[in-house]
Amino acid sequence: MRSAHTPSTEQTLRLTVAALLMRLTGERQTDLAAGLLLDQAQVSRKQSGTVSWSLADVDRLSAHYGIPVCDLRAGVDRAVHCLPARR
Repeated sequence: MRSAHTPSTEQTLRLTVAALLMRLTGERQTDLAAGLLLDQAQVSRKQSGTVSWSLADVDRLSAHYGIPVCDLRAGVDRAVHCLPARR
């Protein structure tokens, strides 16, 4: 059972995308949306938690950032460590 202070997988993914990956790469939601074949409003809803990231979205995030899915799901520190230098 997850403790009250442990973020959910969904929260971890939102934090990973919003807090660091977009900041480290300098991307805006419109840039990320284009890379994921979504529109900016869809990315906004996913990042706000109004709509969940789907497994297909996670696969596209993985391809977009060049980070394996398991490392995206492992949290911010791991994802940042795995972010390719070209990003």
